[in-house]
Amino acid sequence: MAPDPAGFGPAAFDFATLRRFPDVEASNLFAVDASDRLILDEAAASLPAERLVVIEDRYGALTLGAAALFGATGIRVHQDALSGEAALARNAGELGLTDRYRSFPLGEDLLSGATLVLLQLPRSLAALDEIAAAIARFADPTVVVVAGGRLKHMTPAMNEVLARHFERLQVSPARQKSRVLRASGPLRATEQVSPDWPHVSRHDDLGLTVCAHGAAFAGTTIDIGTRYLLGFLDRMKPGAVRAIDLGCGTGVLAAALAQRRPELTMIASDQSAAAVASARATMIANGVADRVTVVRDDALGSQADASSELILLNPPFHIGSSVHAGIALKLFADAARVLRPGGELWTVWNTHLGYRPALTRLVGQTHQVDRNAKFTVTVSVRR
Repeated sequence: MAPDPAGFGPAAFDFATLRRFPDVEASNLFAVDASDRLILDEAAASLPAERLVVIEDRYGALTLGAAALFGATGIRVHQDALSGEAALARNAGELGLTDRYRSFPLGEDLLSGATLVLLQLPRSLAALDEIAAAIARFADPTVVVVAGGRLKHMTPAMNEVLARHFERLQVSPARQKSRVLRASGPLRATEQVSPDWPHVSRHDDLGLTVCAHGAAFAGTTIDIGTRYLLGFLDRMKPGAVRAIDLGCGTGVLAAALAQRRPELTMIASDQSAAAVASARATMIANGVADRVTVVRDDALGSQADASSELILLNPPFHIGSSVHAGIALKLFADAARVLRPGGELWTVWNTHLGYRPALTRLVGQTHQVDRNAKFTVTVSVRR
């Protein structure tokens, strides 16, 4: 990258200084990869853009790279993960760049009039479809999208998704196991076409309607771990008056428990913006929005100590593309903090992960409730 006329240049910014914190940090987890650098290189001729948008910037490499290397200002940013927002804010503070960007939900305020969009490609095709549709709908007709990712996570289907929303698509040569897709010529949906998100599906066997935005885990289906845990709702902490669905996703567990036990006041919590929007729609669709409050939170950071009698959890076992226990352990520890003495944490997990010792250590006495060919359900009682 060559320095820009304002005097910004490669020496002014060191990608290695960026951290993932407060997300999980480990020797095999990184805040930056080659795709971040490639996206910035491929967009260099258009930077600094007057109306720049950055989407799914995991820990700030794209936003802060555009600001430090090219002098970009007024950057509008959307990150689905709250931990990503927090990491970007921390990294920006360390570099004195907090005034260069603002965070927005995915939608018109983020994308109105945008002429350049830098995008870290999401793993989910549904998430990419929702993002691409929003760009095509709200951005300037001259907008160029520079979207990149690691080759091992990219598929030809991503090209097909982008081609549904843009007239032109160019594919860059691979570099350091990364590639960029450049899309332009947004195809506007007619005003008569209503927005396609969230998707909605009725599950008559469970008496539930599930709503899902593109980046929500499992979409409008009900993943098999959650479906297994649903079978134990009636056994969970009799007499409880306050419960939490931690890592709620589309809100299936919270909606089902609220339907089954109307005496409960519930919180459904997730760090994903798409999950929170999905869960709110799910609560409305199932008539329980008056008793379930959906919050976007990093674990249970906004919840008081010893404030709940019951927590339900189907923990993720991936951090990005890496199998890692860090997020589950963080959620177990925060659940222990928020549970009242004698409160119960009900967890479903892939049996091979062997979480029972960690649950006992972090929460309290843990026993197996049931087990099938793939999953184990445990209840941990807060000591």
